[in-house]
Amino acid sequence: MIHVWDLPPRQLQETRVPSGTARQGVERWFRRLDPPQGTQICASRPVHGTKLISTTPATGDQDHLRTVIWSDPTIPDRTEALLGSGPDPTPWLLNGGRVLREAGATVIAIPCNTAHAFVPRIAGHVGLPIVHMIGEVAGHLSALTPRVHTAGLLATTGTVRAGLYQEWLDRAGIRLVLPEAASQHGEVMAAIRAVKAGARDDTTTDLLARAARRLTEQGAQTVIAGCTEIPLGLPADAVDVPLVDPALVLARALVRRAGAGWDGYCTHHVT
Repeated sequence: MIHVWDLPPRQLQETRVPSGTARQGVERWFRRLDPPQGTQICASRPVHGTKLISTTPATGDQDHLRTVIWSDPTIPDRTEALLGSGPDPTPWLLNGGRVLREAGATVIAIPCNTAHAFVPRIAGHVGLPIVHMIGEVAGHLSALTPRVHTAGLLATTGTVRAGLYQEWLDRAGIRLVLPEAASQHGEVMAAIRAVKAGARDDTTTDLLARAARRLTEQGAQTVIAGCTEIPLGLPADAVDVPLVDPALVLARALVRRAGAGWDGYCTHHVT
């Protein structure tokens, strides 16, 4: 079962987003394209890079999935928005969905954990199904043998405060343990900011490894690397329990969809 948001397409409203010349040029270029036949997946680099490619059973270039990437660094910080200290990123996400749809994408993947807090706001307006990364992680953990009863989460404060993983893992009957406030601020968020700034060194790894160890001491049988930057700063061998990379889980879900001959219509819904 693949978890997607798939609501009836509605007329997408024109969204005004601060635009530079480069953005406008790219959008004009996308509009000139004739939508190709077959399934197109839109994703950003964490999924489209080695993770999507490595999980695709391909023997040559032509066997890989066609992808459209929309990478927009002007989207406001999702955590700041959720904490009430920054602008709402919803208009930017809607704008990206519109560009991808016009480029011919037939399914959307968002490899940003925190952005999933805004999926309910955009799902009915982008006109495309959205594969739900956090739902996929819950499904992945539920299928593991031996069964996972307790999972730990390393994620942005926005993801934690929004209760995104809490909701999905509760449905799956899995207990979720979280870092204490000092660890969340001084270890997890400090490491995430460092990786965003280009620092991937022993200091970053030590911060995340300490945070992960605190979770395993609370009984976590696995640790979810619930922010795109965390797998970049925390090698799997730095953790004593399995480290789950949501972007990799998402990539596998997309490949399964394509392998099943999916034609762009979803039968599984997230409510």
